[in-house]
Amino acid sequence: MNIEKRVTELVEEKLAELPNIFLVDVKMHPNGKLMVLVDGDSGVGIADCAAISRHVGFHLEEENVIENAYNLEVSSPGVDAPLKLTRQFTKNIGRNLSIKMDDGTKREGKLIAAGDEAIQIEETIKQKGKKAEIVESTIPLDKITETKVLISFK
Repeated sequence: MNIEKRVTELVEEKLAELPNIFLVDVKMHPNGKLMVLVDGDSGVGIADCAAISRHVGFHLEEENVIENAYNLEVSSPGVDAPLKLTRQFTKNIGRNLSIKMDDGTKREGKLIAAGDEAIQIEETIKQKGKKAEIVESTIPLDKITETKVLISFK
């Protein structure tokens, strides 16, 4: 059985009890580290991560899914992790993003809307000899290779 698939099923079972939390990623690394990344509409607490970890760990041991020693880690993606899901984009409406496009260009702007197909940002366009203007742009998700929230320390 595919370990990542089974862990995803186990996490989803537990998340049925935690409707404000959603699964971002499950990754089994060759060194035995099993990473489960979860996020929440208003953040994820340690207690939520612990509950998910206990549920997943218990069932993995009961079913003997992983034969070798492993280290299960359940956490939120972290501030520098790229956004992957529509729900993550929606959660970050109003924040500034750094966007890498599939053609190699980079864009920055304030996220004002997010959907399943595209996001909408306000970006400042500066043209030589002209005053900078704020423009609303719609960017299809399939043209984006990576999106990160820009952290401001102001």
